[in-house]
Amino acid sequence: MATGLRLMFRLGTMQTLTQTLLQKEAALFAAWITAQKIGALYGVNDGKAVGTYLEHQFKRYLQEKNYLFDTGNSASGIDFPSLEVDLKVTSVRQPQSSCPFKSARQKIYGLGYSLLVFVYDKVDFESEKSAQLSIANTLFVAHELTADFQTTKGLLGLLSNEANNDDISAFLLERNLPLDEIGLNTLIEEIMRRPPKQGYLTISNALQWRLQYARVIEKAGAIDGLLSLYKSNLAL
Repeated sequence: MATGLRLMFRLGTMQTLTQTLLQKEAALFAAWITAQKIGALYGVNDGKAVGTYLEHQFKRYLQEKNYLFDTGNSASGIDFPSLEVDLKVTSVRQPQSSCPFKSARQKIYGLGYSLLVFVYDKVDFESEKSAQLSIANTLFVAHELTADFQTTKGLLGLLSNEANNDDISAFLLERNLPLDEIGLNTLIEEIMRRPPKQGYLTISNALQWRLQYARVIEKAGAIDGLLSLYKSNLAL
């Protein structure tokens, strides 16, 4: 990380990172990284490589600002386990990413953790042999809003029209959720007993969940729990 950035950081005691501080620092980091020329990313078109670079830089940024936080591992599966927040980086051209599949109920009741999402646009400068990562949007999606939009909207509509177990079963079968008969019946009972909240992600079935963020980008700032932390003139 650039020496100039280190000089901006305060010296002093360590501070425990909170969700509120994470959101604040994500906005500041988005503005800072947007202004940088990055030689290491020149000519790199692999979205995973760009995402890994940005994730590492953000965590290093937090460490050099004297924040204390747990880093993710294979057991936790998310980047900030103590905060119950996962970090996602995605291109503005196709704002989506993947996440581990745990159970079909995640599509209805959410992922179980919140999301911090950096949406970037990358430009190469041939004359300088460097690249720029312009952050179009930095978003925070509260855990209770991380279910699938259409699935939860459909279920809530059915429940508001006095749906019974058979109605819910037919709807879930149409959605092709990866459930066996026992899992399906258990989920139906839970839905009837505890209706889900409206989600705002688009979640596609796969070996891993495929998360799409277009609606989150559109609704951020207008829905409680969908926060627009940073927005540039590149934003959708």
